[in-house]
Amino acid sequence: MKPDPNVILFKALADPTRRALFERLCREGEQTVGALTDHAGISQPAVSKHLAILKEAGLVRDRHEGRQTHYCAQRGALAPLIDWTSQMTGFWQSRFDQLEDLLKRMDQ
Repeated sequence: MKPDPNVILFKALADPTRRALFERLCREGEQTVGALTDHAGISQPAVSKHLAILKEAGLVRDRHEGRQTHYCAQRGALAPLIDWTSQMTGFWQSRFDQLEDLLKRMDQ
């Protein structure tokens, strides 16, 4: 059974190092593994493992140029996360509205 793509996405973003790598790619654009490693504070093999997980989740895309691999963010991959947060916002707003109604009735 293939894992749910949303689960893969959420797990990929759950790690602070992967989030930092993804955020850097979003802010600064395409980067080589070497450039990402220079600012990550971890080894190149560790950065490569994190990038593989981000790639599996569809959050980054790689491009090979000679001996270097360049990565760029795929912002559209965040759509399921945006959808989920929108649903949760609606759910909680409804709950707060119900609570407010209840408190008003109790005050009467």
